[in-house]
Amino acid sequence: MKYAIIEDGGKQYKAVEGTTIDVDHYPSEEGEQMDLDRVLLINDGEAVTIGTPYIPGAKVAATVVSQIKGPKIVVFKYKPKIRYRVKRGHRQHYTRLRIDSILTESGGKNGS
Repeated sequence: MKYAIIEDGGKQYKAVEGTTIDVDHYPSEEGEQMDLDRVLLINDGEAVTIGTPYIPGAKVAATVVSQIKGPKIVVFKYKPKIRYRVKRGHRQHYTRLRIDSILTESGGKNGS
């Protein structure tokens, strides 16, 4: 299985061609192309390339599929006997990306 480990927004994601990942919100339109160039590792099935910390010239080409919201998180603060109750909610915004290809410094697809 060919995949890459990428870093985006301080988090690491496993990028497999043809699958989708949810990253922090980007102000992009649906169908827009993106290149993620912080590639930490590429596994092409035969060889593993590890960056120090990134692989120079490697990138992951992706397409914006949609802008979505994550699950609702409820924050409830409560202090007994003093009538202190605060209820708040939060929904994080995400950008869903479809991984199109994994490119290396030679310009070939998947280490070619």
